Amino acid sequence: MPRTQVAIVGAGPAGLLLAQLLHLRGIDSVVLERHTRSYVEARIRAGVLEQGSVDLLTKAGLADRLHRERLVHHGLELLFDGVGHHVPLTELAGRELTIYGQHELVTDLVAARLDTGRPLLFEAPAVGIDGLDTDSPVVHYVHNGRTEELHCDFVAGCDGFHGVSRPAAAGLTRYEYEYPYAWLGVLAEVAPSAEELIYASHDRGFALHSMRSPTLTRLYLQVSPDASVSAWPDERVWAELRTRLDRTSGFELADGPIVDKAVTALRSFVVEPMRYRRLFLAGDAAHIVPATGAKGLNLAVVDVAVLASALTRWFADGDAAGLESYSDTCLARVWRVQHFSWWMTSMLHRAPDADPFTRRLQLSQLRYLTSSAAAATSFAENYVGLPFPEGAQ
Repeated sequence: MPRTQVAIVGAGPAGLLLAQLLHLRGIDSVVLERHTRSYVEARIRAGVLEQGSVDLLTKAGLADRLHRERLVHHGLELLFDGVGHHVPLTELAGRELTIYGQHELVTDLVAARLDTGRPLLFEAPAVGIDGLDTDSPVVHYVHNGRTEELHCDFVAGCDGFHGVSRPAAAGLTRYEYEYPYAWLGVLAEVAPSAEELIYASHDRGFALHSMRSPTLTRLYLQVSPDASVSAWPDERVWAELRTRLDRTSGFELADGPIVDKAVTALRSFVVEPMRYRRLFLAGDAAHIVPATGAKGLNLAVVDVAVLASALTRWFADGDAAGLESYSDTCLARVWRVQHFSWWMTSMLHRAPDADPFTRRLQLSQLRYLTSSAAAATSFAENYVGLPFPEGAQ
């Protein structure tokens, strides 16, 4: 029967990066992914990487194409009252941001994994995990029409919010919050209309101008959670974007063919602890943040960096200290990011029952943020990403 040191469930950024970090340390793993390779590599997701994430990817030999094709940002713009306010992130916090689509990163990670010759099985859904209270857990999965068993020393649950890993754990506490709005996200084949991200707070709702490359623009509109894509034809999308991104002068939104369109609910979700015996949860399997602060992918990177270091110590000399502290180490960052993302989301979005008092509180916060060096510095430090925790390599 197959056996490996670490069974990794899920071939998203968390699972694939963990596999590569373990490979570089001589630790064997098998990666199981329920979807096809083409699906995984085409799935449109986040696109903002913190400098710490880029530094880790570079150190792991995974960032050659990223460095060639990325967009580097040193600031962003907050737009309200028809006026844009530049926030110089790098000047305030000493770190830069990278724009590089998550699907491009996953493509790079898949290629790197295949180059190692270690197993990466697509269309191999994990259907159950047991034996977590023993020294040889078993992951049950289906591949080529047959149910198989993968025995291992540890299981890394990197299979997202709807995966099988988290339900296999006992005694977890869930913390969650559903926001009363969602994002309509579109990807358009048109050059970005600005050099930096624009976060817009408008009386009609939030909007975001982002990008994926010099020829692809990523745009978002606040909509209701029950909004249907069919209710938002391209013409309506562009008209609403022009309204919410409008300013007194100096900006014109260019439009083009929309090649992807989807509605995504905003939620905050955390489970504690992020470990159950020999199962370790990472990325969306353990926590989800609203996309406003661009933190989900970066949190996953930190999770697996901490986990890779802890597993390295255990396999090297049986030192379990890093494994024992894994959850506490990661959760300290997770809750800081949750608060920042909740705060930023609350400041920028229009609540369904918003009253004039609440709206003026939001505008007061935005005016303070863009006029106070102290407030802007705190914002910048959180937005560009705090330093990695000790032990994350």
